[in-house]
Amino acid sequence: MTARLSKSRVMAALQCERRLWLEVHQPGLARVSASTQAAFSQGHAVGELAQELYSAVHGAGHLLEYDGGLGAAVTRTAQLLADPADTRPIYEATFQHQGILVRLDVLLRYPAGAQAIEVKSSTSLKPEHLTDCAIQAWVARGAGLEFRRMALAHIDNQFVYQGNGDYRGLLVEQDVTREVMALQARVPEWLAAAQAAAAGAREPTVAPGKRCVTPYECAFMQHCWPGEVAYPVQSLGGDRELLGSLVTAGYRDLREVPAEGLTRADHQRIQAVTRSGVPQLDPAVGDFVRGLEFPRYFLDFETIGPAVPLFPGTRPYEALPFQFSCHLVAADGRTEHRRFLDLSGADPSRGCAEALLAALDEAGPVLVYTGYEQRVIAALAVRFPDLSPRLGLVGARVVDLHPVTRRHFYHPAMQGSWSLKRILPVLAPDLSYGAGELQDGNAASAAWFEARRPETTAERRAVLAAELTRYCALDTEGLLRLSRYLCAEAPA
Repeated sequence: MTARLSKSRVMAALQCERRLWLEVHQPGLARVSASTQAAFSQGHAVGELAQELYSAVHGAGHLLEYDGGLGAAVTRTAQLLADPADTRPIYEATFQHQGILVRLDVLLRYPAGAQAIEVKSSTSLKPEHLTDCAIQAWVARGAGLEFRRMALAHIDNQFVYQGNGDYRGLLVEQDVTREVMALQARVPEWLAAAQAAAAGAREPTVAPGKRCVTPYECAFMQHCWPGEVAYPVQSLGGDRELLGSLVTAGYRDLREVPAEGLTRADHQRIQAVTRSGVPQLDPAVGDFVRGLEFPRYFLDFETIGPAVPLFPGTRPYEALPFQFSCHLVAADGRTEHRRFLDLSGADPSRGCAEALLAALDEAGPVLVYTGYEQRVIAALAVRFPDLSPRLGLVGARVVDLHPVTRRHFYHPAMQGSWSLKRILPVLAPDLSYGAGELQDGNAASAAWFEARRPETTAERRAVLAAELTRYCALDTEGLLRLSRYLCAEAPA
């Protein structure tokens, strides 16, 4: 029996036939990451806005809801196309041909033929988008739709929102008709391969590698990569293709890989420390940290970056800080926690910038982990020229502990990652990200969006505020603990 597939599943098979088989036969093994879920949410918001933008130009259109079932959507699409008097846009027009079903984001109808528009939340045209459009065009044409043009609409990252709901110019169209037509002949081949993979009785044997994250992160990586050993090969980090070749060669634990088989210096270092079981802590890093002046300010931001800008003067995906945590440590060891959180739903940036200047006083190093905080400060300085001189002085005080930590410290339990979330369980097991509702930056951003929804109750908003305060403080408390550990003020 021929498997009935969606466009997304054909795309999954092109990335990895094992992924498609698992989606069909073992969907319960999927683990969708927070970053992937955030991308889904952004895409949904952009898709809804696209419908508003095209309706503003071409008139209110027909939205074919998924709730009625895809069979009903196919039937309704055919009915709309059969009515020559109705030329309104169709959103999510649904077609089926030779066992594959697609839904077109925007379908515009003209006497000379239809125009199909695929909407993406990315800021540029990517190769996988052409494949996506080619599948859609092949199915729609096979189902009887004649169209004269196919375009891909993506976000213009230079767009500046002026307010009042005016998003004209946020999306830019690129005509991909020629490229899509050139790919048409390959679609039957792709479809046949996908149907064969989906119909297989056994899980395909496909070695893990770069395909696990390119062009999209696969939700089955935990299933396909070694996970039942203490130090799996992927803990070496870096090139997935190289790591996949080690797995294919039969290695599961990074300690088993012959040293001569590792040519990268960071891989050799990770393996050597892991094999010895003794953490690496070079004295040079302690000298560096001890040389920092007091008071010291440990800083971390939480931000939102909506694809569809919410506030005037902002761009798509611009990082807007709504929260910071700052642990201050004086020369006598006194510690103070300063913080800011805005869940009002209004633009939090100005309030955050002003509170930051008050919290960081006039002198003393501002310790961060990676360059993200410095970029946020620099963006605030550009956005608020009257605060720019003072924010510039703050930026000049920033000290990034990530590079020096990466060069001079490694613990086997970090498993190839120098993120704070991997370091803290090693240095400060009493500080746990998993103890609460929020466990990463994507969840923190999602909490801000939840708090601003009209239907969110005051009680729920209070819970979110407490969770955000706890989560953000963990990063700066953790960074403080890391600085003490690097100075050998804490036991290994």
